[in-house]
Amino acid sequence: MRKKIVAGNWKMNGTQEEGQKLTSEIVNMVQDERISDVTVVLNPPFVHASNVKKLIGGVDNIFLGGQNCSDKESGAYTGETSAKILASFGAKYVILGHSERREYFKESNEELTAKVKQALANDLTPIFCCGEPLEIREAGTHEDYVKEQLTASLFGLSEEEFCKLVIAYEPIWAIGTGKTASSDQAQEMHAAIRAHLASKYGKAAEETSILYGGSCKPDNAQEIFSKADVDGGLIGGASLKSRDFVDIIKSF
Repeated sequence: MRKKIVAGNWKMNGTQEEGQKLTSEIVNMVQDERISDVTVVLNPPFVHASNVKKLIGGVDNIFLGGQNCSDKESGAYTGETSAKILASFGAKYVILGHSERREYFKESNEELTAKVKQALANDLTPIFCCGEPLEIREAGTHEDYVKEQLTASLFGLSEEEFCKLVIAYEPIWAIGTGKTASSDQAQEMHAAIRAHLASKYGKAAEETSILYGGSCKPDNAQEIFSKADVDGGLIGGASLKSRDFVDIIKSF
């Protein structure tokens, strides 16, 4: 059985007080509503890490994650956060290759390979993002585009390393464009991703959780999560509203 995972990406949002309130509400709801069969990952801005970890406490299925990590182990890299530092704060997951990092910070496939290696070396589970922009989707080359992202960044990993990853598919064209990705489109891409991973890693790809990251909300999560190759969601805006986020978690 693949893990069912819902990861909240707060992006650059939340004051200290807002972060504490949001985390407390999510933790309380997950416990009060007895949600135990879904792995929940909270990915706040790094400055929230210590507070979030304390508030999670001993809840077995809620984990701290990072939004990014450096491709370097340590050194004179002002403003960066290493995988080792993240792990020292109790993080268990880290988002890598998010579309915003690729677009705004020009992260290359080669750089992402190094980040994945750093994460794995520090016992962090990478949530590795892939996905196509609007022009690629409209050109009909989206599957090839995403396969190339995966090949370039991940196919140098050993099977043992690969088995420690989570994949997140982001239909970038469906985020903030007014266009909507259907559950069938999500399933089509998730199946293509899994088949491509299987071409390199065989049966291990069947055990890899693949999350959907395209404007998933309480009103569409159940339909999306019902698809055979969708194992959860990487949630952006809705993760900043505790009730919406927990309703998504309950959508399996």
